[in-house]
Amino acid sequence: MTITFSRRRFLTTSAGALGTIAMPYLSRAADRPAVTHGVQSGDVTVDGGVVWARTDRPAQMLVEVATTESFRDARALPPIAALPESDFTAKMLIENLPGGQDIFYRVRFRDLSHSAVEGEPVTGRFRTAPADRRDVSFIWGGDVAGQGWGINPDDGGMFTFAAMRKHRPDFFLHSGDTIYADSLIQSEVKLADGKIWKNVTIPEKAKVAETLDEYRAAHKYNLIDDNLRAFNADVPIFVQWDDHEVTNNWSLSKELPASYKVRDITLLAARATRAFHEMYPMRESITEPGRIYRQISYGPHLDVFVLDERSYRGANGANLETEYGPASHFLGPDQIAWLKRGLLNSRATWKVIASDMPLSLIVADTPKGGSEAIAQGDGPVRGREFEIADILRFIKMASISNTVWLTADVHYAAAHYYDPNKAQFQDFEPFWEFVSGPLHAGTFGPNALDNTFGPEVRFVKAPGKDSQNLPPSAGMQFFGHVKIDGASGQMTVSLRDRADVALWSTTLDPKSA
Repeated sequence: MTITFSRRRFLTTSAGALGTIAMPYLSRAADRPAVTHGVQSGDVTVDGGVVWARTDRPAQMLVEVATTESFRDARALPPIAALPESDFTAKMLIENLPGGQDIFYRVRFRDLSHSAVEGEPVTGRFRTAPADRRDVSFIWGGDVAGQGWGINPDDGGMFTFAAMRKHRPDFFLHSGDTIYADSLIQSEVKLADGKIWKNVTIPEKAKVAETLDEYRAAHKYNLIDDNLRAFNADVPIFVQWDDHEVTNNWSLSKELPASYKVRDITLLAARATRAFHEMYPMRESITEPGRIYRQISYGPHLDVFVLDERSYRGANGANLETEYGPASHFLGPDQIAWLKRGLLNSRATWKVIASDMPLSLIVADTPKGGSEAIAQGDGPVRGREFEIADILRFIKMASISNTVWLTADVHYAAAHYYDPNKAQFQDFEPFWEFVSGPLHAGTFGPNALDNTFGPEVRFVKAPGKDSQNLPPSAGMQFFGHVKIDGASGQMTVSLRDRADVALWSTTLDPKSA
């Protein structure tokens, strides 16, 4: 539901207008609808953003917004329903907010059957994108609760989110694998040194997710963590997905393991898609309901192009096609056309392409064999690489400057510089790709590199082949941090670990178109 009101009215409405909201019902807390999993905001632009919350029963979500933390200038927005059909989640797009402004919001729920019964409020905040050229700061990463590494209070929970929160970023770009629907969370895991990793558990995570409720539960499991809920209340999310929101390495050719009673990958993907959209504060597409790819403009210096590299791909196979066709689809023709239009029309200094999978790191679809990602080995353009070659050629021909690719998926940190002089395919301008993650999962890598587009490894931090699937307690959890200087337009990218140690950084100068 979209709520609109003028910027003038927002700034001038007094707290007295709140008198229309009923006072909380005076009874036991259990009698009142609760905010069960914290609050979130997302897809924030210069004049608005989405607010999300979940309750425990049929209720109305009541939202107040203000430009002061005291809420003295707060305005109450019309209520919207949270029903069983959406697992009692609700989200509201708030528009016509002032640009470059800290926005404070307060969410509570009112019982649908008893209008006098209201729960306790939970507060959050976000900052709208700047209308002028001020500094912009954001973080990115992916891979949460994978490989059985769940919430361990003895290890500080999902500790990386606490480290990221300290930077007070404008937003968080979540690069996918937001959950691991196919990974079980057991109460204990024995570590290599004999110590025991102890997980918080829920019944639904004792098996792979197949039903809609089980997919929903995988998302709600992460929100048990105190660090993540505190982070969500302070930092807006720009979210995309990868494979584990459904199952490992899924495509239309996925052969499901014996642990799945549901054998239809399309049905599993449909249930997972619904749960994903219910659980995050995304702007929804009227053109294509359920669409994940979208452009988010965050002021004059930044446009973010969030890709979907799952919904339109062909079946995972050898990825060796010598001509482009349905078998080599990765983004698909419609999404590529959308990306080209967006890049061509963008007037932002920097165009960040949020790709949930790296361009040139080889990711095998094991044990079946074949290719899970874009790259398949050294040599000329083949298979899914046709789409990347097409995009890179277009960027060069259209003189589109300052494109940067941000990604995750491989569970280690890296920086790759793409040089056409070292590439098999050379019809493109040099660019950077930065890799981060995992945020809270097993650490792997490094992966082999494909030379088709001439990548050069400028930095890598990975455990090595003899130390795969390290737990979060090993410290090799990584996130990326981007700062854009408002005056100069320079972009500084740093790769950091969960102790917030800067492992590597570089500063990029913007080029004129």
